[in-house]
Amino acid sequence: MQAKIYHNPTCGTSRNTLALIRNAGIEPDVVEYLKTPPARAELVDMIASAGLTVRQAIREKGTPYAELGLDNPMLSDDTLLDAMLDNPILINRPFVVTDLGTRLARPSELVLDILPDTHRGPFSKEDGELVIGADGRRIRT
Repeated sequence: MQAKIYHNPTCGTSRNTLALIRNAGIEPDVVEYLKTPPARAELVDMIASAGLTVRQAIREKGTPYAELGLDNPMLSDDTLLDAMLDNPILINRPFVVTDLGTRLARPSELVLDILPDTHRGPFSKEDGELVIGADGRRIRT
Protein backbone atom coordinates (compact mmCIF):
# COMPACT_ATOMS: atom_id res chain seq x y z
CA MET A 1 0.00 0.00 0.00
CA GLN A 2 1.16 3.49 -0.83
CA ALA A 3 1.00 6.10 1.93
CA LYS A 4 2.17 9.67 2.33
CA ILE A 5 2.22 11.68 5.55
CA TYR A 6 2.63 15.43 5.74
CA HIS A 7 4.65 15.34 8.93
CA ASN A 8 6.00 17.70 11.55
CA PRO A 9 8.51 15.76 13.68
CA THR A 10 8.07 18.19 16.59
CA CYS A 11 4.33 17.38 16.83
CA GLY A 12 3.30 14.48 19.07
CA THR A 13 0.14 13.81 17.07
CA SER A 14 2.19 13.65 13.89
CA ARG A 15 4.75 11.30 15.50
CA ASN A 16 1.98 9.03 16.80
CA THR A 17 0.35 8.96 13.37
CA LEU A 18 3.62 8.04 11.66
CA ALA A 19 4.18 5.26 14.22
CA LEU A 20 0.65 3.91 13.62
CA ILE A 21 1.29 3.76 9.88
CA ARG A 22 4.54 1.89 10.48
CA ASN A 23 2.80 -0.44 12.96
CA ALA A 24 0.54 -1.44 10.05
CA GLY A 25 3.66 -2.56 8.17
CA ILE A 26 3.74 0.42 5.83
CA GLU A 27 6.75 2.65 5.27
CA PRO A 28 5.19 5.92 4.09
CA ASP A 29 6.61 8.71 2.04
CA VAL A 30 7.33 11.22 4.82
CA VAL A 31 7.04 14.85 3.72
CA GLU A 32 8.20 17.39 6.26
CA TYR A 33 5.71 19.94 4.99
CA LEU A 34 7.33 22.87 6.82
CA LYS A 35 10.42 22.33 4.66
CA THR A 36 8.61 21.08 1.54
CA PRO A 37 5.03 22.37 1.45
CA PRO A 38 2.57 20.74 -0.94
CA ALA A 39 1.75 22.44 -4.22
CA ARG A 40 -1.49 24.41 -4.20
CA ALA A 41 -3.38 21.82 -6.28
CA GLU A 42 -2.16 19.04 -3.99
CA LEU A 43 -3.25 20.95 -0.88
CA VAL A 44 -6.67 21.67 -2.37
CA ASP A 45 -7.07 18.00 -3.31
CA MET A 46 -6.03 16.76 0.15
CA ILE A 47 -8.47 19.08 1.90
CA ALA A 48 -11.34 18.08 -0.40
CA SER A 49 -10.47 14.36 -0.26
CA ALA A 50 -10.47 14.52 3.54
CA GLY A 51 -13.97 16.02 3.42
CA LEU A 52 -12.86 19.27 5.01
CA THR A 53 -13.32 22.93 4.23
CA VAL A 54 -10.24 25.07 3.77
CA ARG A 55 -10.99 26.78 7.07
CA GLN A 56 -11.14 23.40 8.86
CA ALA A 57 -7.67 22.58 7.49
CA ILE A 58 -6.05 25.68 9.01
CA ARG A 59 -4.08 25.37 12.22
CA GLU A 60 -4.64 28.25 14.62
CA LYS A 61 -2.59 27.32 17.68
CA GLY A 62 1.08 28.27 17.54
CA THR A 63 0.74 29.99 14.18
CA PRO A 64 0.39 33.55 12.82
CA TYR A 65 -3.36 32.88 12.28
CA ALA A 66 -4.60 35.77 14.44
CA GLU A 67 -1.86 38.19 13.43
CA LEU A 68 -2.71 37.64 9.76
CA GLY A 69 -6.40 38.30 10.42
CA LEU A 70 -7.37 34.85 9.16
CA ASP A 71 -10.23 34.68 11.65
CA ASN A 72 -12.15 37.07 9.37
CA PRO A 73 -15.10 34.98 8.10
CA MET A 74 -15.25 37.09 4.94
CA LEU A 75 -11.91 35.77 3.64
CA SER A 76 -12.18 33.56 0.58
CA ASP A 77 -10.80 30.03 0.32
CA ASP A 78 -8.22 31.34 -2.15
CA THR A 79 -6.99 33.90 0.37
CA LEU A 80 -6.78 31.24 3.08
CA LEU A 81 -4.92 28.87 0.76
CA ASP A 82 -2.47 31.65 -0.15
CA ALA A 83 -1.79 32.19 3.55
CA MET A 84 -1.29 28.45 4.13
CA LEU A 85 1.18 28.19 1.27
CA ASP A 86 3.04 31.34 2.34
CA ASN A 87 3.14 30.10 5.97
CA PRO A 88 3.06 26.26 5.91
CA ILE A 89 2.79 26.19 9.72
CA LEU A 90 -0.85 27.15 9.07
CA ILE A 91 -1.51 23.76 7.42
CA ASN A 92 -3.02 21.54 10.05
CA ARG A 93 -1.22 18.26 10.57
CA PRO A 94 -0.77 15.49 9.93
CA PHE A 95 -2.51 14.89 6.64
CA VAL A 96 -2.19 11.29 5.47
CA VAL A 97 -2.97 10.03 1.98
CA THR A 98 -3.25 6.28 1.29
CA ASP A 99 -4.84 4.07 -1.32
CA LEU A 100 -7.88 3.95 0.99
CA GLY A 101 -8.39 7.70 1.36
CA THR A 102 -7.17 10.93 2.94
CA ARG A 103 -7.47 12.02 6.56
CA LEU A 104 -6.38 14.86 8.76
CA ALA A 105 -5.26 12.56 11.58
CA ARG A 106 -6.35 14.62 14.58
CA PRO A 107 -6.53 12.62 16.78
CA SER A 108 -3.85 10.31 15.42
CA GLU A 109 -6.01 7.18 15.50
CA LEU A 110 -8.18 8.62 12.69
CA VAL A 111 -5.43 7.36 10.38
CA LEU A 112 -6.65 3.83 11.12
CA ASP A 113 -9.71 4.55 8.94
CA ILE A 114 -7.44 4.57 5.88
CA LEU A 115 -5.01 1.78 6.80
CA PRO A 116 -5.38 -1.96 6.27
CA ASP A 117 -5.83 -4.22 9.31
CA THR A 118 -2.23 -5.39 9.17
CA HIS A 119 -1.00 -4.16 12.53
CA ARG A 120 2.09 -5.84 13.88
CA GLY A 121 0.91 -5.88 17.45
CA PRO A 122 -0.27 -3.58 20.20
CA PHE A 123 0.30 0.15 19.92
CA SER A 124 0.20 2.88 22.52
CA LYS A 125 0.53 6.59 21.83
CA GLU A 126 3.35 8.57 23.40
CA ASP A 127 1.07 9.45 26.32
CA GLY A 128 0.44 5.75 27.01
CA GLU A 129 -3.09 5.58 25.56
CA LEU A 130 -3.63 2.12 24.04
CA VAL A 131 -4.88 2.37 20.44
CA ILE A 132 -4.21 -1.13 19.07
CA GLY A 133 -4.71 -4.11 21.38
CA ALA A 134 -2.59 -7.26 21.66
CA ASP A 135 -4.91 -8.90 19.12
CA GLY A 136 -3.97 -6.24 16.54
CA ARG A 137 -7.43 -4.67 16.62
CA ARG A 138 -8.33 -1.04 17.16
CA ILE A 139 -9.43 -0.10 20.68
CA ARG A 140 -12.55 2.03 20.46
CA THR A 141 -13.35 4.31 23.34
